[in-house]
Amino acid sequence: MDRVQRSATGPQLEDQSPGPLTQDAVQQLIQRAQEAKQRAYCPYSGFRVGAALLTRDDRVVTGCNVENACYNLGVCAERNAIAKAVSQGCRSFRAIAVASDLEQQFISPCGGCRQFIREFGSNWDVYLSKPDGSYLKMSVDELLPVSFGPEDLSMKKWFTHEDKA
Repeated sequence: MDRVQRSATGPQLEDQSPGPLTQDAVQQLIQRAQEAKQRAYCPYSGFRVGAALLTRDDRVVTGCNVENACYNLGVCAERNAIAKAVSQGCRSFRAIAVASDLEQQFISPCGGCRQFIREFGSNWDVYLSKPDGSYLKMSVDELLPVSFGPEDLSMKKWFTHEDKA
């Protein structure tokens, strides 16, 4: 995990390299997550969350949490952003930044979002942030160790005769 504080100069140009994100690109991604948080629909919990997802072709797709009176039908910001990206034809991602109003700790994706993020690979970056722009960088592998993913479905399985019936 890498912990980095906000730069004094703030975000400038978008990152164009296929490698690790520049400090400015990370700050831009966190800023977009903070902006998405402003659009959250959370009349029940009052807990706003925004996410900004960076695709492999450097597009940014944002999402926010959307609550529902039937609580379990709400949608988290991370899943919202990923679903929007997939609906736009993107299935390969470089990074996702998550933002909330928590000041004392970094916001972290819930368990369901961790598994949803993992569906699209285990080796990309997740930036957990605070409102002041500081963040904690983790990989999907660090966020969800020993995970189950799509590749596990194609692994050899053992069945008994009774299982096949």
